Amino acid sequence: MNHRPGETVQPISEPRQHAALAHPLRQRLLFALSSRPSTISRLAAQLGVNKGSVSHHLRVLCEAGLVQDAGTRRVRGGTEKYYRRTAERFFVAEPQAEGTAALLGAVAQELDRSPGNPLLTLRHLRLGPAKAARLAEALAALADDTEEDPEGEPVHGLLVTLYRQAGT
Repeated sequence: MNHRPGETVQPISEPRQHAALAHPLRQRLLFALSSRPSTISRLAAQLGVNKGSVSHHLRVLCEAGLVQDAGTRRVRGGTEKYYRRTAERFFVAEPQAEGTAALLGAVAQELDRSPGNPLLTLRHLRLGPAKAARLAEALAALADDTEEDPEGEPVHGLLVTLYRQAGT
């Protein structure tokens, strides 16, 4: 696993963490919190879901140790509570089917709401082990080494996977 210097990486290994990742909205909340802390109201508006649902799913993510309290701010006689991810990147060494399905479901929802023309390509390649390893390294490097633009630019999702089909 590659990561940028100084980047926080949290391993996902506990059953409660896997269970928390097994819902598309919780995956989308983690996507939304990747750039900066946010409030329940902002997350609800950004994701197009109600605040009660966001609150419930944030609580599950907090209990699993994937999201934490990021402080409060006084606004017009009230208090806004902010949440943030516990790490910039989560590393799942042994993916589970439920979490993978939720991740793909979350990506599908994000693609559906995406302005513009998102890229979605599935290609099956016949590759020997050495060539597959080189491709995996190149894809990981491309994902890890792409330099981000400054704050204020749109956020883009990038999902990269290379897998060997079962039975081949």
